[in-house]
Amino acid sequence: MGLGTGYEQQECFLARSLEVVGERWTLLILRDCFYGVRHFGDLLAHLDISRGVLTDRLDTLVTASVLERRPAGRGVEYLLTDAGRALWPIIHGLSKWGETYLAGDHPPRVFSHAQCGSDTDAAGRCPTCGLIPDVADLVVRPADGHHAARRDDPVAQSLRNPHRMLTPLP
Repeated sequence: MGLGTGYEQQECFLARSLEVVGERWTLLILRDCFYGVRHFGDLLAHLDISRGVLTDRLDTLVTASVLERRPAGRGVEYLLTDAGRALWPIIHGLSKWGETYLAGDHPPRVFSHAQCGSDTDAAGRCPTCGLIPDVADLVVRPADGHHAARRDDPVAQSLRNPHRMLTPLP
């Protein structure tokens, strides 16, 4: 039996969601958008993805209203919409799952609540406040002792320092 090309016959919202975010590279594009990456060239360099695939994935995300394409000084910016921001718990949860079960020697990232400085737990909850902070209220940083990233592109260099989520990277 051949591999199907879509989920049209599936009567399931998970299948419909996969039509938007289930392609290879899509979740990594979204992760970078949460980190504050907004420009095509920065996504291209950091993800080491082909230009055609990146264009296709961005077009899909814009068409699905997960990202907004907005004119900017350097061409266009890609910004998360409300629908895109709603994917943060999924991105965070999948990342934490990978950290727990597939870690190997990859350096983890720590997310802390900007308001009180406490590191959030695997579920994204701040142990000090008891809240699950909005993604815009999180600061991402490499875990202690993991400052030497393997990559040397501008995005990787910026992410070596604490950075507030959704804030554009320099």
